Amino acid sequence: MKTKLYSPNTSSLAYPVGTTLDRFIKLKQEEFQFASGELSQLLRDIALAAKIVNRETNRAGLANIGGAFGQTNVQGEEQQKLDVIANIRFTRALTKGGEVCAIVSEEDDEVIDLQNGSGKYVVAIDPLDGSSNIDVNISIGTIFSIYRRVTPIGSPIQPEDIMQPGNQQVAAGYVLYGSSTMLVYTTGHGVNGFTYEPSLGEFFLSHQNMVAPSDGNIYSVNEGSYYQFEAGLQEYIEHCKAKLYSARYIGSLVADFHRNLLKGGIYIYPATQKSPKGKLRLLYEANALSFIAEQAGGKATDGHGRILDIQPTALHQRTPLFIGSKNMVDEAGNFLKKNATTVARKGVLVQ
Repeated sequence: MKTKLYSPNTSSLAYPVGTTLDRFIKLKQEEFQFASGELSQLLRDIALAAKIVNRETNRAGLANIGGAFGQTNVQGEEQQKLDVIANIRFTRALTKGGEVCAIVSEEDDEVIDLQNGSGKYVVAIDPLDGSSNIDVNISIGTIFSIYRRVTPIGSPIQPEDIMQPGNQQVAAGYVLYGSSTMLVYTTGHGVNGFTYEPSLGEFFLSHQNMVAPSDGNIYSVNEGSYYQFEAGLQEYIEHCKAKLYSARYIGSLVADFHRNLLKGGIYIYPATQKSPKGKLRLLYEANALSFIAEQAGGKATDGHGRILDIQPTALHQRTPLFIGSKNMVDEAGNFLKKNATTVARKGVLVQ
């Protein structure tokens, strides 16, 4: 029997396809302190569900699955048909994968107990962020956050398994369904992005070791609520205009965050007179993106303190969010702090 040693083919016909998500997860598994395969499988389950949701999103207009579903979720927001579909797909994938014991979803009032005695992880997820933009063909996304349960395996799920601060996340990520579909995630060792190749049905590594610029010239905020903002934030927005920053606001959190992550900028969803506690959810929106931002060298606060240090007290707790390039988040915080100090001093004088 004749044999020969393998040598890579360097001809033009043998162009590299790239590193798949599955292969990358396997290569990086040793970086995770509980490296026994469960987290890797969990990430694969999320990727599988993302592929299905991507398919449904792309054919929404043809399959009559766009538009409102006719119900509201726990947030009081009208559910879209794709909200329901995405929630079903991710819940089913996480259930069948066998690594998860409980799910917190934006679309469900209560914690979903999967009754999986061997499940080591809790997943908090917004199955379809920005779904109100589906009918006008604007980018939407999925946001997920993964925690390791703290009570003994096999015991009933307890509040302490669910109500963990963001600094206890073991992984977090998002999927952006846009001109191309991307999955971006971190396990606490940097941020990596994968672009979906539909003809092969695989996510391929396209953005390795993503780093957020420390500065930028984009500010993303709904200026339609300008007169409901606190004075310090109004002053910061005027500061951005004076410096000729670009205003970019899509209305899909994942899309706005992704752009600023790549190009540099700040995304702001503040407290307002109408929503004094902010509007974004801590467990399955703010925590996940804040973990990613910090791992990419950015920063995330509620305008005053670090998002990842907030101790949750309610399942669908809301929070203001200032997230993006570190220097821009710091600068916005300084405007808020300066105004708060001025107000406090005026209060003393009035007394």
